[in-house]
Amino acid sequence: MQGKYPVITLCGSTRFKEQFMEAQKKLTLEGNIVISVGLFGHSGDQEVWENMDEGTLTKTKEMLDAMHKAKIDMADSIYVINVGGYVGSSTKSEIEYAIAHGKEVRYLEEP
Repeated sequence: MQGKYPVITLCGSTRFKEQFMEAQKKLTLEGNIVISVGLFGHSGDQEVWENMDEGTLTKTKEMLDAMHKAKIDMADSIYVINVGGYVGSSTKSEIEYAIAHGKEVRYLEEP
């Protein structure tokens, strides 16, 4: 909580860019501070991965995963963008992390 505003971190596959943007707007208008992903590697930000060797790619993905868990630490809850019920391995890890750290978990679609 920042003042009177709950903080929510969005989690989910970056292939769902449109749903991330919709959730961010909706949750913000409901009076929440929303923390989202920094890039959409699976839907539009392909240039991020271009020209990276395998070692750099692996390190970058590890950094982004760790950074997202730090965003979860900053939040009161997470909101999972699970279009069609899809929850990939990274998102599953984030859900488990959030639960282990006492964060509320909410979903776009009931699991």
